[in-house]
Amino acid sequence: MQADRYRYLRPEVPALLRTATLFSEGEKRSTRFAYADAMLELGERMESVVMLNADVSKGMGTFTFAQRFPERAFNLGIAEQNMIAAAAGMAHAGLIPFVSTYAVFATLRGLDMIRNSVCYTRANVKIACSHAGITPAEDGATHQGQEDLSIMRAMPHMTIIAPADELATRQAVQAAAAWIGPVYLSMTKEPLPFLYDESYPFRIGRAVTVRLGEDATIIANRDMVAQALLAAELAAAEGLDVRVMDCHTLKPLDEEAILTAARETGAIVTAEDNVLAGGLGSAVAELLIEREPVPMRRIGLGDTFAESGPYLALLERYGLSPQHILAAVRQVVARKGRD
Repeated sequence: MQADRYRYLRPEVPALLRTATLFSEGEKRSTRFAYADAMLELGERMESVVMLNADVSKGMGTFTFAQRFPERAFNLGIAEQNMIAAAAGMAHAGLIPFVSTYAVFATLRGLDMIRNSVCYTRANVKIACSHAGITPAEDGATHQGQEDLSIMRAMPHMTIIAPADELATRQAVQAAAAWIGPVYLSMTKEPLPFLYDESYPFRIGRAVTVRLGEDATIIANRDMVAQALLAAELAAAEGLDVRVMDCHTLKPLDEEAILTAARETGAIVTAEDNVLAGGLGSAVAELLIEREPVPMRRIGLGDTFAESGPYLALLERYGLSPQHILAAVRQVVARKGRD
């Protein structure tokens, strides 16, 4: 399909999508390191920003913040509960703390403090987590944060952002600092392709349509946006014109954009690197069943833990690859007018 179907992509990306070489030939970087760079920029601009680490500053690249601003950086060791509680106290004292650790450690070990110290008190804490989804592929199930979005979505007052690439991550960090209240940032260990140019219009709570289409819509977030774009090109080869929406903010959900896509394309597929229970697919399904029922399929991790292995191989094994997304698109398009 012509490159003019795309919006906000870097000039080289459409060709990489058409040739299915986005991962093999495109420029890539882990979004955790984009976060670390963005924190340096933020630290220069806002003296109230502080950084808390749970002994993972090398793994997330955030040691650079401590080098630049040693008086505003705190390593609390492998004590996530204490770190999050301390961050809540700092927030209520007027600081803007960014808590940095891996997704499984924050959302599971630190959940009590996230619920009661951060969300219940609406503390202005930003919880920035790497290793989300199955992107820490070779690290195995103990480090794969496959349920982080579902857990955080259940927390009242929590804003959830899952950016798709380097640029979106930098923009998300800046937006999170300006947002009043708890924010969860979900980032990857696996390097992701650079997708967006400087025109990408990031705004909390506003999904971005990055590919136009009329036959169906794929709604994706974080690392699955790239997979959704690849699936849309596969669909184009079969004559299907598929819209792709980067729903980077899971909460608050951009309901109007999703409802518009459902009305205009009549079929929805969600794609997330997260357990199916309670994540993006659940949020979209809950909205559509009450306001705009259309044929829908959810792509995500089933009721299982993932094995250790190469990231792209795991996507294929657990039904998250572009081919699996394409199969779901075929199914919802075939159901249009029958449901």
